[in-house]
Amino acid sequence: MNYRENYEHWLSSPLFDEDTKAELRSIEGDEREIEDRFYRELEFGTGGLRGVLGAGTNRMNIYTVRKATQGLAEYIRKKGMEGRGVAIAFDSRRMSPEFADVAALCLNANGIKAYVFDALRPTPELSFALRELHAAAGIVITASHNPPEYNGYKVYWEDGAQVTSPTADEIIREVKAVDGFEAAKTMDRDEAVRKGLYLVIGKEIDDRYMEELKKQIIHPEVIEKEAKELKIVYSPFHGAGNMPVRRILSELGFTKVYVVPEQEEPDPDFTTLAYPNPEDPKAFTLALELAREKGADLVLATDPDADRLGIYALDRNTGEYMPFTGNMSGMVIADYILRERTLTKTMPEAPALVTTIVTTNMARAVAKDYGLTFIEVLTGFKYIGEQIKFFEEQDTYHYVFGLEESYGCLAGTHARDKDAVVAVMCLCEAACHAKAEGKTLWDRMIALYEKYGYYREGQYTITLKGIDGAEKIRGILEKLRKDPPRTIGGLKVLSLRDYQTGKILDLSDGSEKDTDLPVSNVLYFDLEEDAWCCVRPSGTEPKIKFYMGVRGTSLEDGEKRLENLTEAVKKIA
Repeated sequence: MNYRENYEHWLSSPLFDEDTKAELRSIEGDEREIEDRFYRELEFGTGGLRGVLGAGTNRMNIYTVRKATQGLAEYIRKKGMEGRGVAIAFDSRRMSPEFADVAALCLNANGIKAYVFDALRPTPELSFALRELHAAAGIVITASHNPPEYNGYKVYWEDGAQVTSPTADEIIREVKAVDGFEAAKTMDRDEAVRKGLYLVIGKEIDDRYMEELKKQIIHPEVIEKEAKELKIVYSPFHGAGNMPVRRILSELGFTKVYVVPEQEEPDPDFTTLAYPNPEDPKAFTLALELAREKGADLVLATDPDADRLGIYALDRNTGEYMPFTGNMSGMVIADYILRERTLTKTMPEAPALVTTIVTTNMARAVAKDYGLTFIEVLTGFKYIGEQIKFFEEQDTYHYVFGLEESYGCLAGTHARDKDAVVAVMCLCEAACHAKAEGKTLWDRMIALYEKYGYYREGQYTITLKGIDGAEKIRGILEKLRKDPPRTIGGLKVLSLRDYQTGKILDLSDGSEKDTDLPVSNVLYFDLEEDAWCCVRPSGTEPKIKFYMGVRGTSLEDGEKRLENLTEAVKKIA
């Protein structure tokens, strides 16, 4: 059917409820809006679903969620894993609890148990829960840090990580094979409960999750000594981090924790935020006001599903609160863990540090300094989680820490996704350790820069919405692939990594070698002077992203180099 026929079908079919039909009647006459809602089905990709809420095949609604779940149920049954069930979590967004129920009842109608959290929970706790429950898979209803009009549906597999190929590809095929929205099953919730298919989970999983987090503590005696004096301002950005973050800090003895009152309660409209993303400096406006009032040492914020952490730390020399990028906060935690585990002789044998290809090059330098194996994976924390599985299956390395530039990291293996709750705990321990020596986390960051170089990283994003956007994005990548630049911003291109062909081209002699990573539509330019640039289309939004990094000799030099490289990248885009 074309988009107009799809629209008419939704208006006439008894499958779709009256509220849905009323919403569709309200756009009658707006041909562009009708086309956008119905020109395709919302794509179920490797990360699941993500899109704008609303009625239509190209929107997040109970019907698109149910159809996706039917495909997942078919896959689980074909694998013979239906007896293990599926764990489901959701955040504070519009329709999140409803979508969790829709998914659960579709699974139940297919004879598969659903373990559903009794209220909103962080994404990393879902990763933990499904392994704790020995479930076949997990679902999280969240759009992470996207604007309020979005919601999403992420699928996790039995190892606790988001699905990767070939599992992701096989699930996608099953979702596409579902014969229309009418083929997606459901059942009455009361009946599902009576049959023992719909199971509510809560405090027992929370307690076990907290126990696992605490196993990452290296110096409990330092926390005991300093926690009562460390002043922390925290904002959950109206999301799922509020209860677990406050609980872990309270149980460890941090008494001076000040939660931003305007952003404490769940709010699907994110009323106090233009964009609920800890990468956005504007999102910290209220938190920084409270920090100045309280004289805080640290300012922390987690995104709505509490897998990303943003921080500001006090610079006592200037009295200013200094922003940390995800690379910076990740490296402060990594350095603390690696240094203290080395000193206390608690580093496991064959330790490994895992990052993505767009994460700071400082990670490589720090890993080398402490004698860890350094492993790079494709962009997306699911690939870091996948490495933990490989280490365990192949008995090769012991995972110590993983980080990505987009404000996500993981200490320990209790979860297989980035975990802002454990990141808060580790960061506050590191802050206590610094405080015991009369220092701040900003002092620690400057010390890292002085030791390894002033690594600075940035991004440039082009948004190309609408039907033609994907084609334009493909054109940009193909142009760079066919005619790669020899210099960018005056820096010589040393090599081109094309992750789509799986080859690394040395531009000095024309030789090639394999990337040894999965196929992905990504280009990476290695530049001289430890600089780099990477280009990739977003997997969840209509965007193409340019990542870049430099290594300077001071903060000012690093910023200048990054600015120059960013301007050069804009010209080749």
